[in-house]
Amino acid sequence: MRSLAPPRHGRARSVGPVRSAERAAPWRRRRTVLVALAGIVATAPAVLAAGAAAADDGSPGRVGGGDDHRSGAVFVQLNAASGNEIAGYSRALDGRLVAAGRFSTGGLGGTAVGAPLDALASQGSLVLDGSREVLLAVNAGSDTVTSFAVVGARLQRRSVVPSSGQFPVSVAVHDDVAFVLNAGGHGSVSGFRIRGGALVPIPGSTRELGLDNTAVPTFITAPSQVGFTPDGHALVVATKSNNTLLTFRVSDSGRISGSPTTTASAQPVPFSFVTDPAGRLHVTNAGTGTQTSYRLGRDATLTALGTSAPTGGAALCWNVRVGRTVFGANAGSSTISAWRIEADGTTTLTAPVAASTPAGPIDLAASPDGRFLYGQNAVAGSLSVYSVAAGGALTPVQTVPGLPVFANGGMEGIAAS
Repeated sequence: MRSLAPPRHGRARSVGPVRSAERAAPWRRRRTVLVALAGIVATAPAVLAAGAAAADDGSPGRVGGGDDHRSGAVFVQLNAASGNEIAGYSRALDGRLVAAGRFSTGGLGGTAVGAPLDALASQGSLVLDGSREVLLAVNAGSDTVTSFAVVGARLQRRSVVPSSGQFPVSVAVHDDVAFVLNAGGHGSVSGFRIRGGALVPIPGSTRELGLDNTAVPTFITAPSQVGFTPDGHALVVATKSNNTLLTFRVSDSGRISGSPTTTASAQPVPFSFVTDPAGRLHVTNAGTGTQTSYRLGRDATLTALGTSAPTGGAALCWNVRVGRTVFGANAGSSTISAWRIEADGTTTLTAPVAASTPAGPIDLAASPDGRFLYGQNAVAGSLSVYSVAAGGALTPVQTVPGLPVFANGGMEGIAAS
């Protein structure tokens, strides 16, 4: 069974009906959320300008090359509206990346309405199931999901299937079951089995979320992530401006409960989440730049354990766990922050700025052994590679240029093996 936690020993990492936004929270709550996020849009032009001047460290990934000293791979979703592709990179023993090719998903990329620099406004749009050597990618522009067989750093397309909803933005995998989050319209989650590397729909597995979006949703009102708890018995959805976390019970057959349990977020705009081995959720709050930890009860309710100090950065929207450390990307201030997971399940902010990045850091991924951290820089059009020391200290290793620069659309989604 596959969890949201970073994989160990080469296993994979997955990244977890509500009322309409008007009914899910009082107007005062919605106004607070929208004001908190308005700054992201307001600062987008400045961030875009900064991206044009962003420089790499002089050690870009090479095109081609042999197989010597390779120890894994990194995959990046390019998300072009004219045709979605996945860029593959071989990962060397020192963490550096070498380009291995680009692979068509057979679908189209998409961009949420008003997205300031993150086209899909989500976490988990590209998910690697290392136990089956399968990569799953959403095609938001064509309402489909693609599965690939993974062969080193290269991909072989196995299936392209309807997502059973509009504007798919996130995928979660546990054992041979995958669930896709559709952000458009009323929003929904829909289940699939992984069979021979292909996705096969689970009959009767689609559940609507009761949202009130257009087919292509506005970035702030779109749900942002779906993910499993480590034991696979619950499926979690973050809803951003609805300020809720939804939990569905999952049976051993892969079917989910008819309706979710709704938990009000402790802080505005819950965006992304990871879990730890004890099953606790650690959720980024984009509205306040904080991280809140939750305990999941047997009745699928979530209880807040505590909220960290704010990072001081702007647009904290993505996170990844490496051992007892959680890293989060602040897209609006081009920094990565770090937290330590305490014994009581809360997190302590240990480094408001663990690393400064090129413009527009979004999705993050870690190597299975936890030695390296990889980040997408949507505005700069690059990848950043960091080595991870004990305690979570980051050291820059490489910047890989040559990826799409955000301009009313751009890349989103990263996975590492």
